[in-house]
Amino acid sequence: MKKIISTYLFLFSLVVSAQTAFHNFGNVQIHDQGQVGFHLDVINDGAFDQNVGFTGFYNQNSLTISGTNRPIFFDMEIDVLNDLFLEVAVGVNNFQEFTNGRVFTPRDQINVSLDYINDAPYLGVNNDRHVDGYASITGQLDFSFPIGDDFRHRPARIESQAAINTARAAYFFENPNSPNFFPDTFDTDDFGDLLFGVSIFEFWDVDGDQETSVTLSWDTNSNIPTLVSDLQDLRVVGWDANLEQWVNLGNIGFTGDLDNGEITSDPIIPDNYVVLTFGTSNRILDGDLEVFTAVSPNGDGFNDTFVIQGLIQFPDNELFVYNRWGVLVYNRKAYHEVQQTSEAFNGISEGRATIAKGEELPVGTYYYVLLVNGVKDRAGYLYINR
Repeated sequence: MKKIISTYLFLFSLVVSAQTAFHNFGNVQIHDQGQVGFHLDVINDGAFDQNVGFTGFYNQNSLTISGTNRPIFFDMEIDVLNDLFLEVAVGVNNFQEFTNGRVFTPRDQINVSLDYINDAPYLGVNNDRHVDGYASITGQLDFSFPIGDDFRHRPARIESQAAINTARAAYFFENPNSPNFFPDTFDTDDFGDLLFGVSIFEFWDVDGDQETSVTLSWDTNSNIPTLVSDLQDLRVVGWDANLEQWVNLGNIGFTGDLDNGEITSDPIIPDNYVVLTFGTSNRILDGDLEVFTAVSPNGDGFNDTFVIQGLIQFPDNELFVYNRWGVLVYNRKAYHEVQQTSEAFNGISEGRATIAKGEELPVGTYYYVLLVNGVKDRAGYLYINR
């Protein structure tokens, strides 16, 4: 960590106002071998983008960079205990280090971001140090965006050549059905073929006009076990604005386990999808049971009822199905005896609370609980998709 060592500026017009901010109105340049540390807010209304030295931001509280013009630094260190706030985009074109604090960008202004130029690398990112908002990359190498939300680092990675025209990304730890920074919602009950569920816990906005596979990461807060028990059934999914539904973007590789890991999509053009998150294929393997989480009661003979293969091995069982408001819509003991009959759960309410018996349940997400005597109970999501 390089605390303030020396200041070597070539400047035409700047003001330090009552020791509260460094305000540039003209031309400022940090020359080669120059080292500048800012303990004050920086306001840039002039030219501050030809730097070839070192710039550090240091404060035990918080700092803000604002103004009308984007400053671009060569080497940049961030050591701001209570975070650095960007009100204007900031560029780095050689190297950037996170020492303390996060970098906040306004999530409703996508072009105000921490910009990595010419494949500039970074160091020191973790749950306490990352970009809480948007970061961008311009270059030709693989890049992992140092992004997160609150104290949660959740990178997204793109491949080489994907950012020759600049790519950007942000992570949102919020329900896609009710996003805070998008004008539209992304209904997790509306998905295309080969999908049977979409995460309700988080999503990413990844933007770029070049084809690339995108790698997303998960941790325990992602609740991946509510989607799959076998990572081979996990998928990257994207919201297609033209179709107004989630589409399957594949799984060409994954690492980790259900608590921590990452998954890589098929090659896509990120700009074709508004946001990305996790989805699932149509089954969950749970020990000796194979749970088919899709119910499509349309009479075609496929997934017309909720099927749990292997349940006959556990005859002392009871199944409960609830809607998203916790209303019980189906209950049956010894479900293995009826799951291939008209008495199986087929998207028709058994009649509880405000749901009338015999009423066709709407398309959407439901929750099942399977009690099995003598072994661990099972629970998870199932989906009605007519």
